[in-house]
Amino acid sequence: MRDTIRGRSWKMISTSQKNRVVISDSSPLIHLSQIGCLNILKELFGEILIPPAVYREVVIDGLERPGSREVKEASWIKVVEVRNMHLKRILQLSLDEGEAETIVLALEINADRVLLDDREARLQAKRLGLRVTGTLGVLLRAKKLGLVGGLKEELNKLREFGFRISKDLEEDILKAAGEG
Repeated sequence: MRDTIRGRSWKMISTSQKNRVVISDSSPLIHLSQIGCLNILKELFGEILIPPAVYREVVIDGLERPGSREVKEASWIKVVEVRNMHLKRILQLSLDEGEAETIVLALEINADRVLLDDREARLQAKRLGLRVTGTLGVLLRAKKLGLVGGLKEELNKLREFGFRISKDLEEDILKAAGEG
């Protein structure tokens, strides 16, 4: 399912995607935790897989920060080792370790979707044939399924934590959610 608004294509997450293989980078986990919406991932996908670098970034290095406790305690978030260290090193030439491991893991296990927010990481993942969704796409689908009330309210909460979104993108996503 796809919504197109002003030339932007919003890939929608269908309800049938629950229990498919989904890999997440740290930023969607952290951002959704910051606004109290981490469990949306469980509602949409069932289980989330993360590589060790993402676990380290969120739970260990991010101790006492949003997402640390939530991710550590979420039995539906599983850590899976990556094997292709050569590809990881190549990706790390332009990405951080968590983003590189997220993409490598998604390729290794043929993930149905990868959750990434960083622009360069998203471009790399798409070049490698992966289906990418970010925090905003997750929130948009959650709104359409009635898992969150107002998307504008969630975007404002994200902004309070430093999440950057352009005015044009905000307008587009709110229109796609029926709030614009």
